[in-house]
Amino acid sequence: MSDHHHDHGLPTNGSMDLRLWASAALNGAITLAEFFGGLLSGSLALLSDAAHNLSDVAAVVLALWARRFGRRPPTTRHTYGFKRAEVLAALANAVVLIAITVLIAREALLRLAHPEPVQQGLMLAVALVALFANVGSVFLLKHHEKDDVNVRSAFLHMAQDALASLAVVVAALLAHTRAGPYVDPAAALLVGLAVLRSALSLVWETVSTLMEGAPSGADPEAIAQAVGRAFPAVRLHHLHVWQNGPGQRLLTAHVVLERDMAASAAEKLFDEIREHLHEEWGITHATLEPEVAGCGETELLGRWEDHA
Repeated sequence: MSDHHHDHGLPTNGSMDLRLWASAALNGAITLAEFFGGLLSGSLALLSDAAHNLSDVAAVVLALWARRFGRRPPTTRHTYGFKRAEVLAALANAVVLIAITVLIAREALLRLAHPEPVQQGLMLAVALVALFANVGSVFLLKHHEKDDVNVRSAFLHMAQDALASLAVVVAALLAHTRAGPYVDPAAALLVGLAVLRSALSLVWETVSTLMEGAPSGADPEAIAQAVGRAFPAVRLHHLHVWQNGPGQRLLTAHVVLERDMAASAAEKLFDEIREHLHEEWGITHATLEPEVAGCGETELLGRWEDHA
């Protein structure tokens, strides 16, 4: 079932853009503070967090560009518009996250083999500032649309950096213990693993969208069965459902009618089916082809004709 009818209270496009800009500014300040704090204190965990925050700034700027580009109207060449730009931006952000995580993990493993002391006071002060700023960024982007992978990718960056900052605070508190020199790189490694898991999940989702896979929660067989129950006089087959970009779910299907009917009656019926698809499955654009005699196919999913 789609959640589109639970969207009340979500930020508008302009409001979300402002939140993204505010988040970028916060993370730019955090990056500078953690970079110099990490150099001065000798903390790999701080430098790791600085790298993540730098990727956040890039992620937010990329997300903003994609949102603005994605709002451009359709053209004769790009008839569905440019919402796929947001999916590409999300994929790029995920790939950058994975690359940074691998580099940080490598440094953390080297530091575990050759531990170095850190300056606790400076490390703790910078880590606390970064933690509060990252938590603020998380709340700025918390209320985003579930299917907006572009904003969600930026939100994941923020959430992961909030977790990273918390790990750095813990590492700073333990810096003067016997385990202190090991806790710092261990915290960097732990955060990297959490980031890697989320980034790989995002890569899977964006690639699925680019490959025109059925959106999460929009199983074609379940859709056909639900429409059949709601409208006993029709049956769907040759059904395709995919997502062009955030908030743009599309469907095409052949509609087998129980009997021949006037065009006006068929148009009214199809409007009701489209409304059902929108309310129950979040389908924003449905192209329905009526059939009485049938097209000769009975399978739920249509097949491409092989002209080879």
